[in-house]
Amino acid sequence: MFGCLLFPSTGMAQAYRPEVMSLNHGEETIYEVYFKWGILMPRAGEARLSFDATGDSTGSSYYRMCFATTRFFDAIYKMRDTLICRYAPDFTLLSAVKYADEGDYFLTDELTFSCLGSQTAVRSLRYTPTVTKIDTMLVSPSGHVFDMFGVVFYLRTLDCNSLRTGDRVTPKVAIGRDLVKIACIYHGRAVVERERRKYRTHRFTVEIYDEAFEQTKSATEIWIGDDGNHLPIKIRSKLKIGAAEIHYKSSTNLKAPLTCRIE
Repeated sequence: MFGCLLFPSTGMAQAYRPEVMSLNHGEETIYEVYFKWGILMPRAGEARLSFDATGDSTGSSYYRMCFATTRFFDAIYKMRDTLICRYAPDFTLLSAVKYADEGDYFLTDELTFSCLGSQTAVRSLRYTPTVTKIDTMLVSPSGHVFDMFGVVFYLRTLDCNSLRTGDRVTPKVAIGRDLVKIACIYHGRAVVERERRKYRTHRFTVEIYDEAFEQTKSATEIWIGDDGNHLPIKIRSKLKIGAAEIHYKSSTNLKAPLTCRIE
């Protein structure tokens, strides 16, 4: 569930090359997650994002998110989700996995990415401890292909200073049995304020073209920090009932000073 809160057609059937590399090995960022329903906005949980080297012989890196609901929300809907994207030394996305723990229900989603000539192939495997639900191959003839969490990494590696209001980036996202087209639309610079803290950001909206999502227009908004780290500062996603909001709290071992914060 939590992975679905996150989110120039250049022909990347092969490897995606970051325009800028804003992440630093050892980076860790903490976010607070809120559920907004009318005038109510209780704190629902905490998410930790980290980027580091895997430490194995491949020289690969991982981008990981761990999410846990608060004790209050555990009584309503307990979640302990972990999402991990693994990248080659040139930051080609190699694999993505999501481990979902909902108290008495466990589900694993694994995506493995590879190139077949001019095409991108994704093996999609979904299973519980007792049954395999999906085991299929998805093939895209063109365009960037990621998982939902990988889209956040993608936006962090765009050169936002080269974008103009209205520009669109249109990757595809592998979800279960489908390759889903999304559009990330750039809306220019914006100041985000919460609890007397202000940040300079670049604002994107995300449109998802899939029948599984109730909202196909501006389903998600993402504010990326306007400095050398390109941290997600705020993410707001519409749900069937209410909305989820994710707010930046703190970070360590960043690549650059956090100059997007307005003192």
